Amino acid sequence: MKEITVQQLKEKLIHKSENFMLIDVREDFEYAISNNGGEHIPLSNLQRRVHTLNQDAEYAIICRAGGRSANACVFLEQEGFENVYNVKGGMKAWAAEIDPSITVA
Repeated sequence: MKEITVQQLKEKLIHKSENFMLIDVREDFEYAISNNGGEHIPLSNLQRRVHTLNQDAEYAIICRAGGRSANACVFLEQEGFENVYNVKGGMKAWAAEIDPSITVA
């Protein structure tokens, strides 16, 4: 599984291409507390929503600490997605290294 650091993610978000999407797979209550602008698709809904995603696009997948996003990456890779990256450390790393003002549930 490929990984991306929060610093690399920040650069991708700043210079966002049309072919890039950040997906946040945390649950609703976690996303409501804090998020960094990712498309919210809880891991529990990903299987139902996978058909809405473009297999040719590039995706960074984030959760609280990296576990659920890793599971999402494995699932997407099994579904034929090739450009999928797990955000190393998740929102906890984002809060620690990029935006300490956010609270991570």
